[in-house]
Amino acid sequence: MARTEFEVHMLNEKGKSGAARIADIFSAALTAIEATTGTDGREIAIVRTKLEEACFFAKKALAVRPENQAT
Repeated sequence: MARTEFEVHMLNEKGKSGAARIADIFSAALTAIEATTGTDGREIAIVRTKLEEACFFAKKALAVRPENQAT
């Protein structure tokens, strides 16, 4: 049996909706930041990567909650 850190979590409709909301929030944040900083350069590339990473972990935090998992 796989360790819990590596389990797959299938989302129910509530979970899918939450994951889409998280994606929308991060998308809006990056769009707003790029509107101020521009889209070119090493620093904004790092910002983009870190936001992608944060979005992943936000979705994982949602997915591990039993109320968001398919049964």
